[in-house]
Amino acid sequence: MRALDIAGTGMQAQQTNVETISNNIANMTTTGFKRRRAEFQDLMYQDLRRVGSNSSDSGTVVPSGAQLGLGVKTAAIYRINEQGNLTQTSNTLDLAIQGNGYFQVTLPSGDTAYTRDGTFALAADGTIVTADGYAVAPGITVPTNAENVSINASGQVQVTVAGQTAAQTVGQIQLAVFPNETGLDAKGDNLLTQTTASGAPTTGTPGAAGFGSVMQGFVESSNVNVVTEITDLITAQRAYEMNSKVITAADDMMQTLTNLK
Repeated sequence: MRALDIAGTGMQAQQTNVETISNNIANMTTTGFKRRRAEFQDLMYQDLRRVGSNSSDSGTVVPSGAQLGLGVKTAAIYRINEQGNLTQTSNTLDLAIQGNGYFQVTLPSGDTAYTRDGTFALAADGTIVTADGYAVAPGITVPTNAENVSINASGQVQVTVAGQTAAQTVGQIQLAVFPNETGLDAKGDNLLTQTTASGAPTTGTPGAAGFGSVMQGFVESSNVNVVTEITDLITAQRAYEMNSKVITAADDMMQTLTNLK
């Protein structure tokens, strides 16, 4: 009874679908989060009658054949990299990217990670860091006597110190873009790392061709659309229920066979 196994793969696929949707909803308020979408593929087919085979000695050919599918499998869980809404926080070191690009973060291991979460702060030595204390590349330090910090759309970090009227530039934020953003590996903590699939990053100044601009005092909200997620959740739930009905129907058919005398 192939229907049992086929419906079982359908239930497993919809379970993955629901888990993906639940993760989206759980992160609906996570800064810089990009929603995911599960993609599925049909499994292999059994040829009950092979298409194109000869149906007689005179050379007649079977026009369509008879193939029986064996279910469904998870092909990928894509990251949807569309822009999230920008929320004003008025916090000096909150930064949002309007357009393409990722902030670069230096991990304790020395490796570089990438993020759209621009919720930054100052370390004890004045270095601009993430919420976990990781330095924002290329390592910008704000003087301890700075009275005002200004970051323009091009990523220039300028400060005004006591006793001076002119602002001085203390660093330049660089953004990174990838040939395939979906290929980045999510590590948690709003951090992504480079993979073979993502390709090598290209770094540049915010506002340059192909790079987004930086907005001070804003953060990028999650791009999760709650209405869409709830609709998809209902669809996945109904699909799961229908696959369970197939298992029930197959069980009833097997019970009918066992009751034959």
